Amino acid sequence: MTREEILSGNQVVFIFAICLLFVYLLLSAQYESFLLPLPVLLSLPIGIFGSLFLLYILGLENNIYAQVAMVMLIGLLGKNAILIVEFAILKQKEGRTVIEAAIEGAIARLRPILMTSFAFIAGLIPLMVASGAGAIGNKTIGSAAAGGMLFGTLFGVIIIPGLYVLFASISEKKKKKINTEIIIDNEKK
Repeated sequence: MTREEILSGNQVVFIFAICLLFVYLLLSAQYESFLLPLPVLLSLPIGIFGSLFLLYILGLENNIYAQVAMVMLIGLLGKNAILIVEFAILKQKEGRTVIEAAIEGAIARLRPILMTSFAFIAGLIPLMVASGAGAIGNKTIGSAAAGGMLFGTLFGVIIIPGLYVLFASISEKKKKKINTEIIIDNEKK
């Protein structure tokens, strides 16, 4: 069993890379931008850190159970980031500045994100205090998911709007530059 775990240890990097690539491509298609998915993706390492931190604090291993929890966190924390970014994009299309859109997106989605995240964490508490047969597996998956969700939620609601401002500003500058070049080319013709 140990031999199999050691052999499969390198696969984790590939699994996470495939998950992130898949999320990036889907979001790029949805937002019609290669920059706007980056706030979503760059918010995910916070959750992974929270997962590993709580596993370390509780003295649990980073095994297959923890890795399943981390793959699940990519989806759940990505959903939280998508809620903020999607709402900010909507507000920006209504005419708000990038900063105003990010602030409004974060404020509008704060309560739903906190409610669902803390309900999820509360649902994981029985796994974290499990006893009996299979208790280590239950504790590992529960602790990894709860730690990642707690860190990802608390820090994500602060970091995601900031990342959105950064990447939306870059995207807006590129659009202005392209529009200016198109206008200049049209005037020359």
